[in-house]
Amino acid sequence: MHLGSATLILTGLASSSPVDHVVQHPLVQREADLGFLTPEGKITLLSDQISMMILGGLLLILLVPMLVRRRRGAGEVDRLVPAGPANLIESICEYLRKDVAEPNLHGYTDRFIKYIWSLFFFILTMNLLGLLPLGSVSPAFLGLHIGGTATANVWVTGTLALMTLVLMVFNGLRHGRLDYIKHFCPGPIWLAPILVPVEFLGLFAKAFALAIRLFANMVAGHVLLAVLVSFIIGAGSSIGAGAGFGIAVPVVLGSIAVTLLEVFVAFLQAFIFTFLTALFLGMSIVFHHGDEHAGAHAH
Repeated sequence: MHLGSATLILTGLASSSPVDHVVQHPLVQREADLGFLTPEGKITLLSDQISMMILGGLLLILLVPMLVRRRRGAGEVDRLVPAGPANLIESICEYLRKDVAEPNLHGYTDRFIKYIWSLFFFILTMNLLGLLPLGSVSPAFLGLHIGGTATANVWVTGTLALMTLVLMVFNGLRHGRLDYIKHFCPGPIWLAPILVPVEFLGLFAKAFALAIRLFANMVAGHVLLAVLVSFIIGAGSSIGAGAGFGIAVPVVLGSIAVTLLEVFVAFLQAFIFTFLTALFLGMSIVFHHGDEHAGAHAH
């Protein structure tokens, strides 16, 4: 890296707030009036986070089919045995099917397992791409702010949660029919004026919890890491290079620990979002009158 580029990156870190590393940076905007959706009178057609979603989608479309085709050999048996990345991907898919989807969805597992798999790998890819420091490097080399964590945008997590909410309501009415409507009043009919509004609020609270949990966890880790790095810049500029170096050692060690924790959180939050999605779907379409009834509807 050239000295001028490094200076520009450090200057950008010092001049920006920690939140600058997680907020959306528009790249292409157009004037629009969509009410509260466009408070500044503009709509963002392309941003750093949108570009990361496009990149993540392309990586999944191009790499996953290629990786899952890898087999141990060309023999009659070996060509049925996955190898390398294919073994890892199939192990994750099998775990999500057996331990996440089936206990919650029962006979409806085959209907929704593709959505469960797609949701997990998309969120995981977005979380991991967000760990790459592209946002600090790209302005110096490209003149554009490319990078960021798409799942640190509440509109992204809210859209994913809304998709789950639509699936819950649509398939609840489709498969549960009267049973789904009845579950909004689980008590005596005379308590309906109290129970029905509470159950409706609980329905939207599920989607709200999905969106906020993922959004908050992704934002928190990046803000903490940015604050730690800003300690080095602040000490070096206000006290001197020696003080900056002295602070850099514990800060770098702490940043490494936080980064490793963020990798763990990236996997954990993708799993939690997927698990809760399967759980909420199951609560909407699987009722207490037996798995045989659910399986009959599923087929």
